[in-house]
Amino acid sequence: MDYLIIYAHPNPKSFNHAILEEVEKKVRQSGKTYQVRDIYTLTFNPILSAPDFIAFQNGQALPDIKAEQDLIRQAKTLIFIYPIWWFNMPAILKGYIDRVFSPGFAYSTDKKEGLKGLLTDKQVIILNTTGGPEENYKKFGFDEALKTTIEVGTFGLCGMTVVLHKYFYAVPTVPPETRVNMLEEIKQLVF
Repeated sequence: MDYLIIYAHPNPKSFNHAILEEVEKKVRQSGKTYQVRDIYTLTFNPILSAPDFIAFQNGQALPDIKAEQDLIRQAKTLIFIYPIWWFNMPAILKGYIDRVFSPGFAYSTDKKEGLKGLLTDKQVIILNTTGGPEENYKKFGFDEALKTTIEVGTFGLCGMTVVLHKYFYAVPTVPPETRVNMLEEIKQLVF
């Protein structure tokens, strides 16, 4: 599979969903293979639990985690589409990552080598919407904080390469024609 699209927004009429539709259209037109994982519609439990830790310690994963890991193994590139809420990803996506990007799958730890990313053959594309304008993200340093925590602290530590991280700013307050232009930008992105 060329792309695994991991989508996290509860509203099927959201701008994030419009982004998802454009990405799917673009991937289909390119003839590439893909699958969408709409986290809000899955029966996947995003709460990291004691049984998860026990399985990880035994070098295993519970069946729901293993199923998601198998899909990630098959994909060359992961595309994450989600809004920035409270200057972070939605809790359901954070829980998905907490459970799926587990030790032994996404990274290993060694007393000599320390933490080692295991998903070095994966590329990542991140498409985010925000409620606030770009100026505020830059003025207060949130743009760099998000880059560090998401690109470096999450995907980078797993050995993945972030090839694109695109923000669509102030989506709820921009005029409709600006949102149309944002969707046109999706068509121009190279991935």
